[in-house]
This record gives sequence, C-alpha cells and structure tokens, in this order.
Amino acid sequence: MRELANAFEPVQDGRIYIEKMKGSFLYQLEDTPAECNAGLDLCVAKGWLWLHESGSYVKFTEAGAAPF
Repeated sequence: MRELANAFEPVQDGRIYIEKMKGSFLYQLEDTPAECNAGLDLCVAKGWLWLHESGSYVKFTEAGAAPF
C-alpha cells in the first residue's frame, strides 16, 4: 500500500486522495476491498500513513516517507 501511495503525486498539502489509492489497489492489483482496507489499516497502524478523520485522504508520515 505504501508503494501505491508513493506512486501518486501528492496534491494540496501532501494529500493523496484515498479513491486513487483504492482504485489502483482494486483494479490494477485485482485485490478485494477487504484486502485493500487491511493494507491501509496496516500502513496506518505502523505509522507510515496518516488517515484523515473524514477518510478522504492520507498523508505520508516521516516514518512512511523515509524509505522513499
């Protein structure tokens, strides 16, 4: 999931819109919605991505941006 997020050019204030990430995950990788949500939850739990309370976008944390 972190690699997918990195593939997108962040917009306004480093935001990566969740529908872009989920669309790639579901259609390019052909995974299920449950797998997509599990990947996103894992990235948030590990502190790599910060999910806005509205659920509409994510941002890389310092830990998540470091490998890239």
